[in-house]
Amino acid sequence: MHKLITSIFGIGYIKGGGTIAAAVTCLVIYFLPAGTMTHPLAAAFSTLLIVGLGVYSSNQVEQYWGKDSYRVVIDEVAGMWITLLFVPVNITTLLIGLALFRFFDIVKPLYIKRMEDLPAGWGVMFDDVLAGIYGCVVFHLLLLLFPAIGTGV
Repeated sequence: MHKLITSIFGIGYIKGGGTIAAAVTCLVIYFLPAGTMTHPLAAAFSTLLIVGLGVYSSNQVEQYWGKDSYRVVIDEVAGMWITLLFVPVNITTLLIGLALFRFFDIVKPLYIKRMEDLPAGWGVMFDDVLAGIYGCVVFHLLLLLFPAIGTGV
């Protein structure tokens, strides 16, 4: 079960699984009921659930797949989810969010790389959590500077 969870139903086995998992997360968010990502309780609960499940399940699969296996993509789901917290959902915001998250996840600036040194599932998840936080902060700054982004224009 943990392999299924951490690979997000097998996405982690595909080449480019991290990007695919982030894109699938965008699709899931797009089809969620309106306001889910901007409602504080729903956003907090769902984020904690994804991160907690990711830490626990990543710990469980490490003994089979090794440390931070490419097959584990639940961390990309968590990072993408965090990037889009409190952002209005439309095609434009999803694409911008995807670009921001993948930038921070791949480049790993500002201590993101150091998060990988945390033990087991914590290290797997928290580099992407921090990339998601950076993506979210930058996204909200963009929304302040260019509010039309939030309307999809």
